[in-house]
Amino acid sequence: MIGRAGGRHRKRSGGQQEAGAASAIVLGSLMDGVPESVAIGVGLLAGGKVGWVFLAAVFLSNIPESLSASVGLKRAGHAPLHILGMWSAIALLSAVAAGLGFTLLRHADANLVAGIQAFAAGAILTMLSSTMLPEAYEEGGAVIGLATTCGFLAAFTLSHL
Repeated sequence: MIGRAGGRHRKRSGGQQEAGAASAIVLGSLMDGVPESVAIGVGLLAGGKVGWVFLAAVFLSNIPESLSASVGLKRAGHAPLHILGMWSAIALLSAVAAGLGFTLLRHADANLVAGIQAFAAGAILTMLSSTMLPEAYEEGGAVIGLATTCGFLAAFTLSHL
């Protein structure tokens, strides 16, 4: 869609991602998913089980990431089989990372584990702030900020149950 801003034409995406934005979400998902899965593996070491709230948060946070990136990749001309293969590879790498976290970090220093978790958190925040939130704001307006805040509040509340 073409709009006029200050007498000049500018192209607006109309909520449609370009290939670069979709690829950034995929890369962000990989950079977040692997350390996140290592954290799940480490969590298995602490008492043998991972909290349901953490697993639910991981699952729920990955749905909009993958849907948004998949739509963008499809619009950019990637075949559905290629997109499915890419997400399958990320899921497989994440499962391997969880196993490695469980196996290799059994006696790891708490600071190393905290560093891995901080990297995962930074990756997800970077991906959200650079790709998903701008598109969400463009499509949904100012209410997106309120919805994001409510989401963080809900996650905080659930983590303290």
